[in-house]
Amino acid sequence: MTKEKSEQRWERTVSLADAGVRMDKFWGRELAGEGVSRGRIKGWIESGLALIDGEVADKGNRKLAQGQDVAIRAAGPAPGELAAEPVRGDIEAVYEDEQMLVVVKPAGLTTHPAPGEPGPTLVNLLIHQWPDIAAENSSMDPQRPGIVHRLDKDTSGLMAVARTEPARLALSASFAGRETFKVYLALVHGCPEPRQGTIDAPMGRDPRHKTRMAVLPKGGREARSDYRVLWTGPRGLASLVAVRIHTGRTHQIRVHMAHIGHPLLGDAVYGARANAEWARRPDRLAGLAPRQMLHAFYLRVPHPATGEPVTRWLAPPEDFRTLLAGLPRECLRVGIVGMPGGGKSALLKALRDMGRPCFSADESVAGLYAPGGDGAAMIRQRYGGQYTLDDGGVDKPGLFKAMRESESVRREVMDMVHPMVRHQCEEFFRAHRDEPVAYAEIPLLLEGGWHKTGMVDLVAGVHCPEAKRTGELRELRRLSPEILAVFDSWQWPEADKLAACDVVVNNDKGLAELAEGARNLDRTAQAAWERRNREFADWMDGLWPKLADELAEKPAAEPAGRGEA
Repeated sequence: MTKEKSEQRWERTVSLADAGVRMDKFWGRELAGEGVSRGRIKGWIESGLALIDGEVADKGNRKLAQGQDVAIRAAGPAPGELAAEPVRGDIEAVYEDEQMLVVVKPAGLTTHPAPGEPGPTLVNLLIHQWPDIAAENSSMDPQRPGIVHRLDKDTSGLMAVARTEPARLALSASFAGRETFKVYLALVHGCPEPRQGTIDAPMGRDPRHKTRMAVLPKGGREARSDYRVLWTGPRGLASLVAVRIHTGRTHQIRVHMAHIGHPLLGDAVYGARANAEWARRPDRLAGLAPRQMLHAFYLRVPHPATGEPVTRWLAPPEDFRTLLAGLPRECLRVGIVGMPGGGKSALLKALRDMGRPCFSADESVAGLYAPGGDGAAMIRQRYGGQYTLDDGGVDKPGLFKAMRESESVRREVMDMVHPMVRHQCEEFFRAHRDEPVAYAEIPLLLEGGWHKTGMVDLVAGVHCPEAKRTGELRELRRLSPEILAVFDSWQWPEADKLAACDVVVNNDKGLAELAEGARNLDRTAQAAWERRNREFADWMDGLWPKLADELAEKPAAEPAGRGEA
C-alpha cells in the first residue's frame, strides 16, 4: 500500500569558506545532520535535481563559487514505487527509543511493499504506529523507511528498525560490517550429522529458477552459517536447530539446510519433495507445517547513537511451538515378548478387547507366507519353489523342517523375513501415531536387537510358569515337546528376556487374571506417555531463556551480514 510523498528541497548560498568545494561534498556535509547518505546525494545530482543559480548541475565534481545560490531536492518515488501508506495494525515492540525499535514480525507478513506484494506489509503497519519513521520531512526511502534488514514473509521473529535516517545509516553499517549477532531457530527434516558444524557454501541465483537461490559451485557470493542441533525427535523424524548466520544472503538458512540434506519443515520451495511427503502423513503432524518453520530468535545490535549493544530474544510463536511439541507426542510403542507358548497372544487379545491398537508379528508372518505374499515370493525366488505350494504360498512344515536341520537356512530365512515384519510394524506404529499407546507382539524383538534401535519405547514381558507353559498351554496350541524345544532354542532364556523388560505381566493363573494384567500394563504405558509429554513441555519452556543466556556470552565478532533469511 503506497501513496505520493511531498517533495523535499534544500537551499543554500555559497559562502567564501565554501568557494572551490565540490558540489557533492558540499551537500554531503550540509545534509549529514539529516541522515542523507552521500550515495543518495550523488543519485539526486545525476538525476538533475541539483541547481546552481537556477540551472541544472548534474556533475557532482563541479566546484562552487562564492555567492552562488544552490539547491537540491530529494528524488520523488519512481513509477510503481510510491511512498508506503500507513495501515492500522498491531506490531509489538520489545525495544523502543527515539532512534530505533526492535519489533516482532509475525509469520505471513511481508517486510515492505514490492512489485506483486502491495501490502499491507510490516512497513505499512510500522508507519501507522510510529509515524515519525515516514514523516513528511523524513529523508528515508519512501517504500522502505526504517528497514535495515529483512525476514521472509513466512519467517517470524525479531527485526531492528530505524526511526531516523542517521539511525538507519548506522544500523545498516552495523549489519554490513558484521557487528550484529543473529540466531534463528529452525525445525528441519531428519537430524543433521554432525550435530554441530559450519556450512560454508557460496550462493547466488539459481540458474534454472530465477526466483530461487541456490548454492553455486562457481560465481556465488560468500555464504556461511553455523548450526547446532538442540533436539531430535523420536527415531530422527525432525530436529530443532539453532542457526547463526555470518552472512545474510537471501534465503540463506533455507538454502543451506536443504544443501546438507535437511530442509526446513514446511518449506515447499527448497524442500519440495520432503514437504510433499510430510503432507501425506496419516497423522495430525501433516497439517502442522503450513509455512517454513524458521524464527528469528535472538538479536544483538549496536545502538545507532551510543554503540551500546541492544539485545533481545523472543520465544517462537504458537504454530512453531505446537509443531515442536507434536513431534515427540506420538504413541508410546510397547513391545511384547515372552517364551513360546507363554501367553503373548492371549495378552494381545486382551489389549485388543480394550480397544487398543495391536500388531502381531505371527500374524504378519502368516500374511507374508500366504499366496501372493512378499515373503512367499522371496522364498520361491531364493529356493526355486522347493518350499512353495501349488497355490503360491509357503510350505511352512517343509520350510520349518529345513530350518531345524540347517542353521544357515534358518538364518537366511530370518534375514529375509525379519526386515519385512519390521517394516510392517513400523507402518503400524506410524498409522497409530496419534494414539497414546500402541502394542506390538514381537517374539524375537530382543534377539533381533530391535529394542536397542528405538523400535519400541517400552518392553513388556509375559512370564508363565514353566510347568504351565510346557503343559496345558503347549497342549492347547497342539505343539509337541520337541517342536516347543526347537522354538525355545532359537530364543533367549526366559530369565534373560525378563531381565531386559521394563514391565513383567504374570500369566500364572487364568484368562481373567491375565486380562487384569493387561489393564495394569495399559495404565503403566498411559502414565509413561503422559509423563513423557509433561517432561518435554517443561523442557521446551525452559529452553528459550537457557539458550538466550548461552548466546549472551557469545562474542559479536563477524556474526551476521545484511540480508534476508
